[in-house]
Amino acid sequence: MSTTINTSVAIVGAGPIGLSLAIDLAWRGVDVVLLEKSDGKVDHPRLGLIAVRTMEFFRRWGVTSDVRHCGFPDDFDLSIEFCTSMTGHLLERDNYPSIRDMETPAWTPEKKQRCPQHWLDPILKRRLAEFSEASLELNAFVHGLEESAGGVTVSAVNTETDAPLTVHAKYVVGCDGGTSTVRTLLGASMEGNAHLNYSMGILFESPNLLERCGKATAERFLFIGPEGTWGNLTVIDGRAVWRLTVYGSATKFDMEDFNAEEWIRRALGTNQIDFTVLSVLPWKRTELIASSYGTNRILLAGDAAHTMSPTGGMGMNTGLCDATDLAWKLEAVLKGWGGNRLIASYEEERKPIAIRNAAYSTHNFKTWTSPAPCDFLLEDSDRAIEARRTVGMDLKKATQAEWQSWGLQVGYRYEGSSICVSDGTPPTPDDYSTYIPTARPGSRAPHAWLADGLSTLDLFGRGFALLVFDHRRKKAIDCLVSAAQDREVPLTVTQIDKPEVAELYGSPMVLVRPDGHVAWRGADITDAGRILDIVRGADLHKEETA
Repeated sequence: MSTTINTSVAIVGAGPIGLSLAIDLAWRGVDVVLLEKSDGKVDHPRLGLIAVRTMEFFRRWGVTSDVRHCGFPDDFDLSIEFCTSMTGHLLERDNYPSIRDMETPAWTPEKKQRCPQHWLDPILKRRLAEFSEASLELNAFVHGLEESAGGVTVSAVNTETDAPLTVHAKYVVGCDGGTSTVRTLLGASMEGNAHLNYSMGILFESPNLLERCGKATAERFLFIGPEGTWGNLTVIDGRAVWRLTVYGSATKFDMEDFNAEEWIRRALGTNQIDFTVLSVLPWKRTELIASSYGTNRILLAGDAAHTMSPTGGMGMNTGLCDATDLAWKLEAVLKGWGGNRLIASYEEERKPIAIRNAAYSTHNFKTWTSPAPCDFLLEDSDRAIEARRTVGMDLKKATQAEWQSWGLQVGYRYEGSSICVSDGTPPTPDDYSTYIPTARPGSRAPHAWLADGLSTLDLFGRGFALLVFDHRRKKAIDCLVSAAQDREVPLTVTQIDKPEVAELYGSPMVLVRPDGHVAWRGADITDAGRILDIVRGADLHKEETA
């Protein structure tokens, strides 16, 4: 029996990006249907690191506590070790504290978290289920999209029953991964480097592995052999499950000849430790950006729009910021206060960030694999000892920027955005390691503590937020409030009487978008209507229609 669903937004793909977009839309009161071609189970978790900026959005949706208590031990040190194997030669170690002992950076209310995907997805699904505006359709394979002036018809089929499913939506967003069906149906290509290398992920279980290898806890072990860096071992659950990634080349692995057990034994450096292989997943490491992020009604987000090396953990975190940029824009146009240029600003803002983050992820991968071949690396000789020392020191220094990439995670900004009003100030340096808080338009509005655990970031999300640091600006404030009311733009006004926060924000008045990025700042307002029309993406040359 066929089924027909009518909705405002249909999302294809129920991974972390699709789930996050659905949550943000439902949180805004927008009805949404999520279509997932599988049964939704994650057998081979590929992501594990939740970056600071993502945790800030999780804070908005009320899921940080669940993510913090996902099951990963909070006393597990997140160090990085460079070695020839788990029982072999130690080259170098870069010590980092556990989540429990890690200080929260001064510029954010949240710190990073390890939460593998097979734990994260259920957390997000539980939160999504709390919204009456949202529904999730599993085993729904999308095979057709038909766009018209008023919306999109999605053709799908239930893979278990073969029953047809038709969804009529105002907008469709493809969050269906690197092999995106939505992108294929759109005819968009992927541009960039399609062959960094082929890799193999081996998920295995080995209780008490660290103790049996005589190792202290670490988030990741990089393995260096005579040929250079050949793989890495990454913690999954902090107890017994690990993922070994074996680096290949530009040529696919021969699955018939690939012996996962032999690679695990090489990583362990011994045959005396028991383990159980849980799954083996070949994948291709790429640096690709979609030629187009979509049309007026069909859009792409996450890996459907960009793929990057996981070195640095920016794939999911970049995609989640796609979702939070897009969600408020979809809400605005669906509720009538968003202008006809607003949806187009999504690609304009997010594509340069994807290019930036993907390039840096490739740079990280190259630093991981930078050691030159050294035939005698495993010898018990003076020259081998010196070579291991040099390689370890070089790798530790080269990779440190990745483990502390605060500028990359939080310092992204929408330079030249058509929906931000420039104040003419120069940009802060785009340093991937260092984040410099700034309220320059286009940037993430800075965090500052206000009172009783309230962050400035907690003021953002539902509509625009005007932060006022000088109560003498009442006339200008009234003009902006009146202009917002005329245009039905949701706007809250918050007076902040803290000189240190005023100094951080750099202007008497700062207008922040629903995604937490600064839209405008200044000391006075001469044309409040024009400011509102720019930041809501309205056509400045003719009357906006609903």
